[in-house]
Amino acid sequence: MAVILIAFRRIFNGLVGLVLDQLTNVALFSLDFLLTLYNLITPDRAVGRVVLQGNAGHGGKWPLWTPASEGDSRCSCPALNAMANHGLLPRDGKNISFVELHHAIRKTYNFAPTFCFFVPKYIANALGRSYSTGRFDLSDIDAHNCIEHDASLTRVDTAHSPHQGEVAVPLVEELLRSGTGPGGNLTRTDLSRMLGKRRVEAKKANSQFSSAFIHKMFGSSNGSTLLTIFGGRVDDLRPILTEERLPEGWEPRIRHRMGLTMLEFNMTVLPVELGIKEEVDGSIAQAGSERYTSTGVDGKVESEAEKVY
Repeated sequence: MAVILIAFRRIFNGLVGLVLDQLTNVALFSLDFLLTLYNLITPDRAVGRVVLQGNAGHGGKWPLWTPASEGDSRCSCPALNAMANHGLLPRDGKNISFVELHHAIRKTYNFAPTFCFFVPKYIANALGRSYSTGRFDLSDIDAHNCIEHDASLTRVDTAHSPHQGEVAVPLVEELLRSGTGPGGNLTRTDLSRMLGKRRVEAKKANSQFSSAFIHKMFGSSNGSTLLTIFGGRVDDLRPILTEERLPEGWEPRIRHRMGLTMLEFNMTVLPVELGIKEEVDGSIAQAGSERYTSTGVDGKVESEAEKVY
């Protein structure tokens, strides 16, 4: 009887949670659509006033930057690490509430309230914690294939470097050199090209490489943040990506009163992801396959499995 009651409660709680999640998403996406319309019919904030008066960063004046110290928690997201380095999140990167993260992202980067709720809520769910009461350290985000993913543009794969708070400077420098826009700034085409190249190289080098659809979308979303919030401007991106520092005088390049909505953001994410030619020309599918074939003594190509027997 006890087993039946436990099973019943689990099924019931699962169904209730599923229904609530679906209702929340319907409400969230409906509000996001309305905020997108609001942004279309209202004037943008003036240059120099994107970060509201009274908030850290108003007028491009950011709190003192200090790099992470030994024992501090950092993650694979340069934007979150920069917030901790400036004291916009706890400087040690620890014991952060998901609600606190919501408000900090909104004030710092001018993402829409809907986006700022959705991302911390997704992280909380992925970590099995409560959005409203749960807390986390920045490094918790790097549970593999939770938010962190293989083929990042700024980190080597976790199979090669489990400490994802460390910047892969050669990857970042290659990205910053790849811009074909005015002044060498990054464009959508550049991001598609670099993401495709990175996926092929990562799969070749990493025998544990994994990349489901959701992880590919994370990669394109991260790249699209560079194009939207940071405007693709290499001069701004260099300190963000190499030092995880907000440049003096910088402010978000999206100046909408309600910030960058999920709907508008995906208008950049989808073209970036769909523009990756390696996803359709077979490059990614074939990458890494060479490690499992070799030529036998009779000249016949045999797989590693065949050689065992």
